Amino acid sequence: MATGRTHRPATRSRGIPEATVARLPLYLRALTALSERSVPTVSSEELAAAAGVNSAKLRKDFSYLGSYGTRGVGYDVEYLVYQISRELGLTQDWPVVIVGIGNLGAALANYGGFASRGFRVAALIDADPAMAGKPVAGIPVQHSDDLEKIIEDNGVSIGVIATPAGAAQPVCDRLVAAGVTSILNFAPTVLSVPDGVDVRKVDLSIELQILAFHEQRKAGEEAAGSDGAGPVATGRGVSASASAAASASASTSSDKGPDGDVPAVMPA
Repeated sequence: MATGRTHRPATRSRGIPEATVARLPLYLRALTALSERSVPTVSSEELAAAAGVNSAKLRKDFSYLGSYGTRGVGYDVEYLVYQISRELGLTQDWPVVIVGIGNLGAALANYGGFASRGFRVAALIDADPAMAGKPVAGIPVQHSDDLEKIIEDNGVSIGVIATPAGAAQPVCDRLVAAGVTSILNFAPTVLSVPDGVDVRKVDLSIELQILAFHEQRKAGEEAAGSDGAGPVATGRGVSASASAAASASASTSSDKGPDGDVPAVMPA
């Protein structure tokens, strides 16, 4: 089986927009659920509803893959699963290292969805000497002193950072220097990386702040509607300053990679 170090997906070379790439996992998740129910074909409307997008956008996305479906029949589910998996690089083995095995890192190590999606947790790494050798999800934790050797021995090109904020950039620098070219960052900080390195950011606090902003806006609209007029009130215990912060976070995305990546989310 090929490893991630020697083979990379062809999405950019084929000119698929990043926004389309970001939606491909949503389609794949919906298609996989259909496949598990032995559904042979699906219409663009049904698949779009399952993926949470509109059908016109779905058809446009699939046109980049060269898949147009059959009028009156729809899309072949198994073929689309294969086609999207191949485009995302999931038909090969992607060894991944997780750095920082605290509560979050341990939870990620125990996540069962990696293997079924083409990712293999090759190593768990932590700076705490007391963690060395301790098994997490059946994998012994290794000390960060050996990070570079671990990356080389396992042919790793994808790293997951789940460290405290202060340790994230030094860890990122070491991963990049060791040859890692894609990073999933869970640390609450913005990482600086050179050209050619992709970073995806997962920040739950930002997502919650955005939700708080929308909750406050909905409450304000309800209050304005019941009063008939007047300024929008702050609602549900969220301060105006928190709303401003949420609004600011909603208009920016941190840790953008070279292609303007949007914040990532964990798959369901």
